[in-house]
Amino acid sequence: MAVKSKSAQSFVPIKEVRDGIVILKDGTMKIILMTSSVNFALKSEDEQTGLLMQFQNFLNSLEFTTQISIQSRRLDIKPYLATLQERVKGQLNDLMRIQTEEYIEFIRSFTESTNIMTKTFLVIVPYAPEALLNTKRKILDKIILKKDGIKAKPAKIDLEIFEEARSQLQQRANVIKQGLARVGVRAVPLGTEEIIEMYYKIFNPSDTQKAQKV
Repeated sequence: MAVKSKSAQSFVPIKEVRDGIVILKDGTMKIILMTSSVNFALKSEDEQTGLLMQFQNFLNSLEFTTQISIQSRRLDIKPYLATLQERVKGQLNDLMRIQTEEYIEFIRSFTESTNIMTKTFLVIVPYAPEALLNTKRKILDKIILKKDGIKAKPAKIDLEIFEEARSQLQQRANVIKQGLARVGVRAVPLGTEEIIEMYYKIFNPSDTQKAQKV
């Protein structure tokens, strides 16, 4: 008996990304916030205690599930080196050109021998509009006419559900941003293209590594 294989895409839980909102196959929707960071080690003991208390109060005030994600990736230094190379071409001073070329070579050799990592801090805020969806379906069921005992196909309410979910997500995102601002952390929502690029790198790590080696 032949076993039917599944495509790799079938294991990806994402249905689509619309207007900066991630829609999963189970109907859950998420908004993703990218945050800044705080150098905790440089703070005084009193400042550290204050930050911890503020962050604890922020977490205790949340009335919905929130996920904090930290992504570590090897720093891609090629765009920076390419910018320096362009400056070398336009440099008229011979001494400055030589020093810039030496600096480029130093950066290239240093990054090749040392794994320099860049960290991205994300807050994922979910919203599952099942209750809203079920309520609207019940209302539709009452007004849909039946013929020969067969129920007509319900009207599409995807757009209405999406707009309601987006409103809820934006409210939750504002709560997150205000709470993090109290500890000196800024948070901004990712756009559609940024989310797609992020998830592509997550699900295709080998492609990202190949691109960095080119």
